[in-house]
Amino acid sequence: MMSIDRYRLKHLLHEKHKGARRVTWLLSRPDRLIGLILIGNNLVNVLAAAIVTVIAIRLWGDAGIAIGSLMLTLVLLVFAEVTPKTIAALHPERVAFPASWVLIPLLRLLYPLVWLMNVITNGLLRLLGFDHRAGRTGGLTSDELRTLVNDASHMIDDRHQDMLLNILELEKVTVDDIMIPRVEVYGLDLDDDDETLLKRIQDSEYTRLPVYQENVNNIRGMLHTRRATRFIDINGLHRERMLAELEKPYFIPEGTPLHTQLLNFQQQKHRMAVVVDEYGEVMGLVALEDILEEIVGEFTSNLAETIADIYPQQDGSFIINGTATVRDINKTLQWILPTDGPKTLNGLLMEQLESFPDGNAGVRIDGYCMEILDLQDNVIQAVRAREDNTD
Repeated sequence: MMSIDRYRLKHLLHEKHKGARRVTWLLSRPDRLIGLILIGNNLVNVLAAAIVTVIAIRLWGDAGIAIGSLMLTLVLLVFAEVTPKTIAALHPERVAFPASWVLIPLLRLLYPLVWLMNVITNGLLRLLGFDHRAGRTGGLTSDELRTLVNDASHMIDDRHQDMLLNILELEKVTVDDIMIPRVEVYGLDLDDDDETLLKRIQDSEYTRLPVYQENVNNIRGMLHTRRATRFIDINGLHRERMLAELEKPYFIPEGTPLHTQLLNFQQQKHRMAVVVDEYGEVMGLVALEDILEEIVGEFTSNLAETIADIYPQQDGSFIINGTATVRDINKTLQWILPTDGPKTLNGLLMEQLESFPDGNAGVRIDGYCMEILDLQDNVIQAVRAREDNTD
């Protein structure tokens, strides 16, 4: 009864399984079920001990007490405890469902005795500071559910298992981890001339572009490129029409968990958001597609997203772009670089160095050796990285 899988039991209950219904009713009050089983168990053991003692004394006299006790202990352990309980633990459903036919009538027959014992034991538990009703929910935490999915790998397709695990990971990942950082935002600056704007629209690999004035902090709206025919014709670009097609930008705070933002996208009917910090400064952009890719993996044919940031070398090291995110590096190389600070490799190295290096500086971070290869405009462009295998 206690070994049966509660979630398997719930599944069978939804399938209208009669045995599952009976067992669920018994397990709804485990104190009552345990009381019934122990009453019957102890009653049988005491009765068996009394009978064996009488028979043993008649056969062997006073020595029969020791002989009978030894024989009864062996018999009870083998045939009444270890063997049946091992079988029941290995096949709980095959034992529990038929046993429920016996336990339910017994519970009704012995209910006054079970009730009295429960009143005494539950009262004693309360005096000791315990609540006999605690722990009945049987819910799983996200970590326990993650372990359950991992253990069920032989029952779930690998891709489906990865998707389930990725969904569970959403609550640990924030929009900062997957957003396009501000320095990489591809958009339209209204201060540019019409020819430049036309070229940027034509060269864009994105379907939605932020439109801003002077800098990305002053976003006027979001432009969907499929509407380009409404403001571009043989005479060129019509700015007034383009501005009329802009959608109101959707701002979200940094640090928003992905599972929360996924729900917000669904409720707000948006597909792209502008991530801002506590001062209202634009940090980057995040799209619904980015969150979905965290669940199902890469499915875009966008050229801008197929450019590799990590290049393996023959000596076992890797040349990594400074703009690569720490999280992507960890996922690709199975590394464990710290992710609770800066989001990019450039930021991580700058945090460790605490200054701008004058040349090709090297640093060791949590067992990984990093050598800066290229530094331009105070931004690390390329890094040679390898695992530090020295003791």
